[in-house]
Amino acid sequence: VQLQASGGGLVQTGASLRLSCAPSHDYSVGWFRQAPGKERDFVAAIRWDSRGMYYADSVKGRFTISRDNAKNAVYLQMNSLKPEDTAVYYCAAGPKNSGHNYNTENRYYIWGQGTLVTVSS
Repeated sequence: VQLQASGGGLVQTGASLRLSCAPSHDYSVGWFRQAPGKERDFVAAIRWDSRGMYYADSVKGRFTISRDNAKNAVYLQMNSLKPEDTAVYYCAAGPKNSGHNYNTENRYYIWGQGTLVTVSS
C-alpha cells in the first residue's frame, strides 16, 4: 500500500479544503500534521468500517473525516481554516482492529508523502 495525501494548497483564513488519501478498505486511517519547527500532531482518525471517528480538540467542529471504501478513499474536510492549521498533512494506515490509540503515531505503520496546507491571515 502506498499512501499519497493530496488536496493541499494556499487559502485564506475561513476557507475550506478537502484532503484525500487512498488506502485500501482494510486499514484504519489517521491524519497527522506537522507545522514548521514543531512535532507531528494527531488531527483525526477513522475506523476501517467508519464506525468511529476521532478528532483532536483543536479541529473538532471544523474538520470532518470520512471514507468511501468503494473508492478506497479517505477524506479530511477542513472548514473555517485558521493560520494555525498551516502544516504538512500526512495520512497514515494502521490495523483494522479496534483500540484506543487512534491518536498515536505508533498505531500506524504505513505513511505517505504529505501535502502542504498554508492558511494566510
